[in-house]
Amino acid sequence: MDNLFNSPSYGLLDYQVVLGKIADYIKADTDSTYKIIVGSDSEARIGEANFVTAVIVHRMGKGGIYFWRKNRLQNQHSMHERIARETQMSLELAWQIRDDFQHNGLSAYEPEVHLDVGMDGVSRDMVKWVTGMILGSGFAYKIKPDSWAASKVADRHT
Repeated sequence: MDNLFNSPSYGLLDYQVVLGKIADYIKADTDSTYKIIVGSDSEARIGEANFVTAVIVHRMGKGGIYFWRKNRLQNQHSMHERIARETQMSLELAWQIRDDFQHNGLSAYEPEVHLDVGMDGVSRDMVKWVTGMILGSGFAYKIKPDSWAASKVADRHT
């Protein structure tokens, strides 16, 4: 997995620098309310798939910043495989952020996971499975149409 993230605001950054930027952003306006959101999306290509995982820091009512990373994986043929991998990638990043926030004074900010599945469309048969994974890991989640971190932000970079 690539540990370099892209940012429209800051360019190409290592994960540890991303954590610092998130901390700086939150500490710059401590009177605001924040949500940390993680979401992934993928796009199939012949023999491979592009996966994008994004982390968004939403300063509620005042915008936000985001960071994303892209990975190409071979042999991700079915939509079910890709959704399972998207969920896994989002969950792994949410766990990493949660763990790292325990050490940098941001432990009050629990990531929320946005899943690229919904009750309408072909992904509906996977909703219970992937939301169960997220709930079992202790994270809140959103599905389509409310999962904009996956269906809008990550999707923009696939």
